[in-house]
Amino acid sequence: MAAALRDAEIVKAMVRQESAIAVVQWSGRDGQELTIPWTRVRTTLDAGRLADQAQLMTRPFVLSDTVPAEAIRFALPLFDLVPDCKIRVIDVSGDGTPNSGSDTRSARNLAERNGVTINGIAIESLGLAITNFYRGAIITRDGFVITARTHREYPTARSYESSALSWVDRHAPVAYKFTQAARDHPMGLRKNDRIH
Repeated sequence: MAAALRDAEIVKAMVRQESAIAVVQWSGRDGQELTIPWTRVRTTLDAGRLADQAQLMTRPFVLSDTVPAEAIRFALPLFDLVPDCKIRVIDVSGDGTPNSGSDTRSARNLAERNGVTINGIAIESLGLAITNFYRGAIITRDGFVITARTHREYPTARSYESSALSWVDRHAPVAYKFTQAARDHPMGLRKNDRIH
């Protein structure tokens, strides 16, 4: 995320659209935290400050389950704080499938009924199991999933940045709720077994 917020093309599009960004870190059933509240990106300085905040985030959860449904349900009401944003997007990243919590598909369907798009970054070490789970249970019909082959690939995943730019460029204003598993953040937060 910090890398995207330092990308000149992405920042230019975000400034033009006056996008709002918030960050939720998540993990287990009761493990969701609004780490960075809604922040408007009106200038390149706003984007730079937000990138710095993202890079300095600390890990709030340790040794917990993977429960994306609760992360989605936690993020949805936060969009009420940015009512002027007509396009609402949740970007979910992770390196695992659920091992606890409620049904991810029902949370995704709730987001869709509320006009929220969900995109994803699946961090894989082998195969495409996580990507396929994201495709089938997390992303909405108008969303996309990108596969990062490793945690190291994630911060430089240009394909995701390009997809994000495409979204920002087509929609105004945009509210992005980045829901990141606290265990897998590329800027220092690591899952028990690593993730974004």
